Amino acid sequence: MTFIVGENCIKCKYTDCVEVCPVDCFYEGPNFLVIHPDECIDCALCEPECPAEAIFAEDEIPAGQEVFFELNTELADVWPNITIKKDPPADAEEWDGKSGKLELLER
Repeated sequence: MTFIVGENCIKCKYTDCVEVCPVDCFYEGPNFLVIHPDECIDCALCEPECPAEAIFAEDEIPAGQEVFFELNTELADVWPNITIKKDPPADAEEWDGKSGKLELLER
């Protein structure tokens, strides 16, 4: 099993999760992070570190966000690896909790 990053990460992009990952399976896009499902070891260390509560176990993906499993898989193969925490976007708090952000995902 693996963990995935869901919709609430879009435009929030907190990176607290990347520092605790023992296998460095996070990848960074312009306004979103993803987890490479083939690299994730299901340790669950990242999930409680996400201030936006946007990380889910594969079998606990919220209804309507199933597409994020495929997005994590696809984008992890093209985006660069991230292993060091960065400052979140200046407006991250404003975006936290908003729905309908999938259309704002920048590739």
